[in-house]
Amino acid sequence: MAATHTQIFLTGATGKLLPYFHYIHYNVDFILIPGYIGGTILTRLLSHPKFNTFKITVLVRDQAKAKRLETLNITAEVGSHSDLARLEELASNADVVFAAANCDDLEAAQAINKGLKKRKEATGNLPILIHTSGTAVVCDDAAGMTGSEIIYSDANPIQIESLASTQPHREVDLSIVDAGIKGYLRSYIVLPSTVWGLASGPLVDMKLQNPHSQQIPGMIKIGLARGQGATIGQGRNLWPNVEINELGDLYMLLFDAALSNPSVPHGREGYYFGAADEHVLSDIYETVSKELYGNGVGKGVEPTLLTRDEAIKFFGNEWLATKVMGGNSRCRADQPRQLLGWKPEKGTSDMVDSIKAEVEVILARVHETT
Repeated sequence: MAATHTQIFLTGATGKLLPYFHYIHYNVDFILIPGYIGGTILTRLLSHPKFNTFKITVLVRDQAKAKRLETLNITAEVGSHSDLARLEELASNADVVFAAANCDDLEAAQAINKGLKKRKEATGNLPILIHTSGTAVVCDDAAGMTGSEIIYSDANPIQIESLASTQPHREVDLSIVDAGIKGYLRSYIVLPSTVWGLASGPLVDMKLQNPHSQQIPGMIKIGLARGQGATIGQGRNLWPNVEINELGDLYMLLFDAALSNPSVPHGREGYYFGAADEHVLSDIYETVSKELYGNGVGKGVEPTLLTRDEAIKFFGNEWLATKVMGGNSRCRADQPRQLLGWKPEKGTSDMVDSIKAEVEVILARVHETT
């Protein structure tokens, strides 16, 4: 980079609660602040060996959060993801943008793309965009009733390009790849899978980061709300998984590689699946139900079928339940492993074991506030 310091702009470190699972309540809304992945990225940047060469800017929604974040030697700008002009302006001042907020917000993505185009025109250097998508992009319509033999590789751009633009997250991904093809930026799209584990670090301690993921805590909250653990279909569909800290490793490996080596695959070849292992969804449903029952929630240890009306109630629409949670999302993280040296060690058995702690933490928070 031409500048003395690397200018980094990050979205999604804290912010507005995303729609996924946000309507699930059990006497109290016990999701504190979103930013599970974005907060983990920021935590890693704060402890990065080259932190003193970074100038980090994050977008937050209120002045109180901004003041607390600035004690960590970063710049916190007050605004929202819906303020497109502000997003464009902040991106135009950045050498690197980590986009870790709403991966389905096309207008926000386009604003960031426009800002990075301005950065390229002003400096002559190609800025870097590391965008957070998700492996739901490869989901089928199994509705929890069957597995699949189709496995996507992030080293196979032709296979990824075969995905319909109507797939989850795909419209935004395509807009970012297109901006790279037009020469505005170098795009790297990270696609986390079922991310699990409790986040930790200074942002969690300061109550600026949500420590919980979405899928497993979401099913816990559904179980609490309906008084019984739930299953979507028969839970036969397959999803990959990754532990939150090992996902943080992937982001930093990619960040370092993108800064040091412009030939690292980007654009249409720049997909990186955050997938360490694979599980059958029934593993999650059964364990959540068992742990809830052990804590006095439910009439039995076995999960019961989530009805169509419940799917609409808890997910906002039936499609999120059947297409995303009920779909097969099978993929291999070939590029992270082969090109970046990513070596995740935790897998499905560790994920299943972690559910007990998730249930206990969520129940404790409920009991503290009721």
